Amino acid sequence: MFSLGIVGAGQFAGQFAKLWRLHPGVGDIVVTDLLPERAQRLADEYDLAGTVPSFEDLLASDVDAIAIFTQRWTHGPLVVQALRAGKHVYSSVPMAISEEEIRAIVEAVRETGLTYMMGETSHYNPATVHAREQAAKGAFGRLFYAEGDYLHDMDLGFYDAYRYSGGEGWKATASYPPLMYPTHSLGGILGAWQTHATSVSAIGVLDDRGDGVFDKDVSQFDNDFSNATALFEAAGGGAFRINEFRRVGFPSHIRESRFRFFGTEASMEQLVNVSLWQDKEEVTDLTEHLRPKPTLSPDDPSLEHVSPALRDAFTSGSAPVHDRSRLPKEFANVSNGHEGSHHFLADDFVTAVTTGALPPVNAWVAARYTLPGIVAHHSALKGGVRLDIPDLGDAPEA
Repeated sequence: MFSLGIVGAGQFAGQFAKLWRLHPGVGDIVVTDLLPERAQRLADEYDLAGTVPSFEDLLASDVDAIAIFTQRWTHGPLVVQALRAGKHVYSSVPMAISEEEIRAIVEAVRETGLTYMMGETSHYNPATVHAREQAAKGAFGRLFYAEGDYLHDMDLGFYDAYRYSGGEGWKATASYPPLMYPTHSLGGILGAWQTHATSVSAIGVLDDRGDGVFDKDVSQFDNDFSNATALFEAAGGGAFRINEFRRVGFPSHIRESRFRFFGTEASMEQLVNVSLWQDKEEVTDLTEHLRPKPTLSPDDPSLEHVSPALRDAFTSGSAPVHDRSRLPKEFANVSNGHEGSHHFLADDFVTAVTTGALPPVNAWVAARYTLPGIVAHHSALKGGVRLDIPDLGDAPEA
């Protein structure tokens, strides 16, 4: 059993605090936030062991592990500091915002031998789970093309989320470049297809809403792309394409990420309400096999600080394709989220810390889920020029 410190007490942190509080492998949990009242509220709501004044105080404490739920551009330096302080680390996505930060994390993991895990929800998207199983059996034949979309319209909850996390200057941070947040699309592809990106060409779409978001004069990131598309070359042959859209007519409150896979013998497509397996002779409906069953009402009091348009992401349970046999019994009948991924991600981290085994989305896998998007954004800034993508290699066997 290990102790855990949570950094950042926002809307997402509570979903995992609840699970780790129930997990038999986790002991005391403490929390810190730049807004002390949020930390206290989280500690009270889930009966945690208490609060800590600052991240630095948490590093100096005797907690064994740290879970980072801070703003998306802050993760890289915080992760390295935590690892160098001797703490195992769970990080929300993305891994980091530059190649240098990603390399620093991988090097820190290599040198310390500590656990690092990125909590990428699409790794356990039902379509990814099914495609991973079928690919392992060779059912696709040779995979040669895939698509991953993270379609989350700003009008469906994102304005509220950025106001909650960004305070008065929220418009400056709401302009975060779409391709710099690529793991919800790349993770679903690469979580099934055992390959990685070697080059990319990307196109960004200039925003024209005129509301101060995705405005270079306001943006902390000098970004005016609200939508972007990237085409990647796959190691070993083939290609995959991702869409990162923030202005799109799509019901992202029902399904944020969706995936398609094409092989020489079969293909698979996940849409909003329909999922299909296709070979050269017939079509098989996978919809119910891949459909999570809700485990929490959208009106539950625990979601009062979450925009109504975002609540579906926190209420989905497991789908039949998910094998729950490895999960602790304490997770039964407990709310799940992001198409059934939360339970598995929470357990992955506990298992990795307690056994010393690499988690599925370890530092090397996280790099492959993150770095291609960073390079793709640079390609879009250059008008779509094709750029090579560095690869940090496979995770070590031991």
